[in-house]
Amino acid sequence: MSPAEQPQPSRTAAVRRPTLNAVAARAGVGRGTVSRVINGSPKVSDRSRAAVERAIAELGYVPNRAARSLATSRTDSVALVVPDAQSRLFAEPYFSEIILGVSAGLSSAGMQLLLVLTGDETEYGRLAGYLAAQRVDGVLLMAVHAEDTLPDRLAELAVPTVLAGRRGEAERLGHVRADNRGGARLAVRHLLAGGRRAVATITGPPDMDVARGRLDGYRDALRDAGVPVAEELIAAGDFTEQGGRAAMRELLRRRPDLDAVFAASDVMASGAVQELRAAGRRIPGDVALVGFDDSIVARHIDPPLTSVRQPLAEMGRTMASLLLEEIAQRGTGQRGVVLPTELVVRESA
Repeated sequence: MSPAEQPQPSRTAAVRRPTLNAVAARAGVGRGTVSRVINGSPKVSDRSRAAVERAIAELGYVPNRAARSLATSRTDSVALVVPDAQSRLFAEPYFSEIILGVSAGLSSAGMQLLLVLTGDETEYGRLAGYLAAQRVDGVLLMAVHAEDTLPDRLAELAVPTVLAGRRGEAERLGHVRADNRGGARLAVRHLLAGGRRAVATITGPPDMDVARGRLDGYRDALRDAGVPVAEELIAAGDFTEQGGRAAMRELLRRRPDLDAVFAASDVMASGAVQELRAAGRRIPGDVALVGFDDSIVARHIDPPLTSVRQPLAEMGRTMASLLLEEIAQRGTGQRGVVLPTELVVRESA
């Protein structure tokens, strides 16, 4: 029989995947231990977990997701819910940077990320029904407001949930946020140190904890410096460019003598820049300006914007990590992480 006539091994045999038994044998543990490691159970010793993970890497083992889902009721997917998406998702760098961090944190764990855009209570209700059917293992929720009902619905459904920010100081769900109050203090102290005294602020929506924290930090810095807090120097914005313009216009009407502005987001600061220029004010000569986020917007404003940096990508990765822990352990989720902020000084102040 010629070599060409010799029976050839089947392609299936040539690429046969390593089995759970093979991983167990290589690691020197039982099948159950391997299964627990793959499914993220905490009931495995560090030594056994390390041995299984090493065996998986050496053998190139890939879990059968379909079988795993049937056995554990897991979907290996997480929903990232973005409220007010139509008006904010593509306009604010905040969202895209956190999404990148979340994606990186989940991909290393083999989890799929589903982006869910919602606009109103009706869509919230449909989403709650979808989640009640256990179609995802957990939920990450962004841009929460004080009266948001979805977090409570998720808690009632026992869906592991982590928030970007919090609804208030009594938040009972796991959440990750930047030190908004401390960052705002840094911004206003910098303006005061530059000799500014009529320091205004453009706030975010008052029903968002992030906005309240930044306003509190503004007030803290003024009080610490012995500067009276003047309510006419406080104008409400909505984290949009248009909101920043409208608030800046109102501030100039109330206090034409203002010499500095702390805007609670870079996007609102960009709107303030346009309004100041329309009014013939030089930046920073006549009015110094500081934003918050240190986003790409800050680097492209003319002049480049001094801004408070919050570690958005790290926030996303931390959110993913907290959620993975919650999914694996089915704990209470009552954990909040606060990440530090820092002031990045550029030419606007």
